[in-house]
Amino acid sequence: MAASTSPTVAAAAAWAFAAATCVKLLLVPTYRSTDFDVHRYWLALTHALPAAQWYTDESSHWTLDYPPFFAYFSRLLSLPAPLADAALVSVPVPDSPPFAHLLYLRLTVAFSDLLLLASVLLLARDARRRQRPFLALALVLWSPALLTVDHVHFQYNGFLMGLLLLSLYFLEQGWDLAGGILFASLLCSKHLFLVAAPVYFAYLFRHYCCGRGVVKGLGRLVLMGAAVAAVFAAAFAPFVYHEQIQQLSKRLFPFGRGLCHAYWAPNFWVFYIILDKVLAFVLRRLGFNIAIPEASFTGGLVRSSPFAVLPKVTPITTFLLVILAMTPCLVKAFSNPQPKHIIRWVSYACTCGFMFGWHVHEKASLHFTVPLALVAMDSVNDAGHYFLLSIVSCYSLFPLLFENQEYLIKVMLLLTYAALMWVGFTSHFAANSGQEGKKVNQSGNTVKKNGFIGWIGLSYILGIAAIELWSQVFHHHVFGDRLPFLPLIMVSSYCGVGMMYSWMWQLVYIVRHT
Repeated sequence: MAASTSPTVAAAAAWAFAAATCVKLLLVPTYRSTDFDVHRYWLALTHALPAAQWYTDESSHWTLDYPPFFAYFSRLLSLPAPLADAALVSVPVPDSPPFAHLLYLRLTVAFSDLLLLASVLLLARDARRRQRPFLALALVLWSPALLTVDHVHFQYNGFLMGLLLLSLYFLEQGWDLAGGILFASLLCSKHLFLVAAPVYFAYLFRHYCCGRGVVKGLGRLVLMGAAVAAVFAAAFAPFVYHEQIQQLSKRLFPFGRGLCHAYWAPNFWVFYIILDKVLAFVLRRLGFNIAIPEASFTGGLVRSSPFAVLPKVTPITTFLLVILAMTPCLVKAFSNPQPKHIIRWVSYACTCGFMFGWHVHEKASLHFTVPLALVAMDSVNDAGHYFLLSIVSCYSLFPLLFENQEYLIKVMLLLTYAALMWVGFTSHFAANSGQEGKKVNQSGNTVKKNGFIGWIGLSYILGIAAIELWSQVFHHHVFGDRLPFLPLIMVSSYCGVGMMYSWMWQLVYIVRHT
């Protein structure tokens, strides 16, 4: 059966990837954020300077702050760059990059997405996803959030997500050692995935090492530990040799940047900040002398901002909250380590990091929305949850593209993806219902009469449309130039409600069904 379905899956993958590539090429001349300048500089830095200077160079304020494997990746991408333009890999870089530089870097992002394609293709051939391989591929490859962040805003998340999904594929197949090695490689490429490490440790320790006798289990523990240590040694040993490890650590973990990023990620801390501001307003009205910190959390600045009333939040506080929120998942992964649940567990761990972590970027929602796309067809409830989550995640990224010429692009990407999900999920579960001869899907869930998202979910999505209408039309007419950050606060807080729902939904599912 696998052999007969392979050509179909391969054809679906080729079609989906080709369509996504065409969109990426059309997006080449669009807006690019300062992240473009960051990666352009890293390309030149790793090419022009020896590794001993990568983490100490300060000739630009775009200093290298990713782990060594990503630096090596930039170095690899820089090798053919002189064929496009020698100035592309010279330090200092030109202030105004020519079109050749823009085209080259855009194409490197699109080319590196081949790893994402390979990972999704392998996962789509799994028996649970083989019924609708094209839908599984399209949900990931056509993700509007991924297209927006990587191919407009400019980053390399597709490549990094490809590493994560390939690691999860190995774990699903029972190849634990390969999965652990690949996850260690991911951590050495982007350390923000460290939030998933506790789940990997609990799962691999129990599934790979335990239950096989003391001698064999200890041998496997040593083997896994040695393999992971070898990966980290390959990444960090050169910088230990050059006595850069302290500087490298400061670059990777800049805790002085504050609790929130310049634009609020839609997580738990949005509500904490809003509560602080409401309490400060009320107490000042009641006559209390409450000092309001200047530009506190609303000035669009990357810095540490104090609270007016509520206790200050420290990095250790956020770390403990993340671990506490993750505990039910860790218990499940350790007590009953089943490979079929690993995608959900890792996605939930990344969700906990997003909801309660320190200095969370709004783009980090990709770390759990992309993997959850691969389990969205497991049940009607999964489809409804993913439909809502993917829309919330994408809409929360809208403020990243604030220029008028990109507005229609981001709206059309989201609407097209929403239509794809609606048609794909509806046809998928309708087909399953027909095969069963009754209104049930493959997991035994009743198909809802009003669709797979329900009236509450539909009402919430209509609320997103209302907020966008207010931000684009009515806010300026009502407030003029006053309260310029109010639309951002509305987007963050409203999307925060959707993200909190997703976190709780995943938690309940994990506790009840895994």
